[in-house]
Amino acid sequence: MNHSATLRQLQYFISVAEAGNFRRAAARLRVSQPTLSNQVAALEKGLSIQVLERSHAGSILTPAGRDLLPSARRVVEEFQGFLDRAKSMSRGPAGTFRLGVTPTLGPYLLPYILPEIHRKYEALQFYVREDAPRYLEDDLAAGEHDLILVPLPVRAGDLRVAPLMREPVQLVLPADHRLAPTDCVDPEDLRGEAVLTLQEPHHFYRQIDQLCERLGAHVLRDYEGTSLDTLRQMVVMGMGIAFLPALYVRSEIHRPQDLCVTKIAGEQMERTHALVWRPSSPGDALFRRIANDIRELVADLLPGEVSVLQDS
Repeated sequence: MNHSATLRQLQYFISVAEAGNFRRAAARLRVSQPTLSNQVAALEKGLSIQVLERSHAGSILTPAGRDLLPSARRVVEEFQGFLDRAKSMSRGPAGTFRLGVTPTLGPYLLPYILPEIHRKYEALQFYVREDAPRYLEDDLAAGEHDLILVPLPVRAGDLRVAPLMREPVQLVLPADHRLAPTDCVDPEDLRGEAVLTLQEPHHFYRQIDQLCERLGAHVLRDYEGTSLDTLRQMVVMGMGIAFLPALYVRSEIHRPQDLCVTKIAGEQMERTHALVWRPSSPGDALFRRIANDIRELVADLLPGEVSVLQDS
């Protein structure tokens, strides 16, 4: 017995149960009464259970039929929902995708791009989860995420990587710091400075650690922040200086009198972000389109804040 016949038999059973007799049910289904009767009989034979009690007055449900009718309705409804969903997908991108992002980027970029992407692909949704890059990569490889938005480089070599943009990293000083009045700090002036940064699992930590080593500054390992907000608050309290991403500065530093945002002469501090997914993913073509959509949105909504990278 094939699956379509089984589903049809359930539909016929439900129709007879609702109509109260085979004649009315056959008229509603636009099939002959013998066809309907034979299909219901085949269902009962396949189940080894009688679901309808037949008489000249009509048909009523047996106790087994009453118990099975709700389940039969759910099966038919689920199958119809499956067909409706597939039909919707055939008209364009649809479904819920699991997107992993870093906490140092997601909250400051996604509000600009996700509403616009949703407007373009109305049936498309993203379930967003934040984590450190190394964990996002592991979860992507394990199938926990469909795609991730992370800084480069990516450790695994068997992933599809679509570079999106370069984001400047800015030097942030307490308002009363000796270097605060300057628009551009000489690298030599940072020698010996105490630098606050995030905890080690973050890619941002490694980037700042390497920069400090080059400048002769030192990372305060006993006071590593758990978030960019924590770093900002520690800088305000005069515990040290910090390097913060430009999108975070744009989004969160609303009291410039508490902090001084500046740059270092001769230093091009930035990080590169990419959209990454598994090459075997059925969403490969869609993810390529979304990567290009993100580039266009960033260029339009964040001009001068980040540098958009062309699709390779």
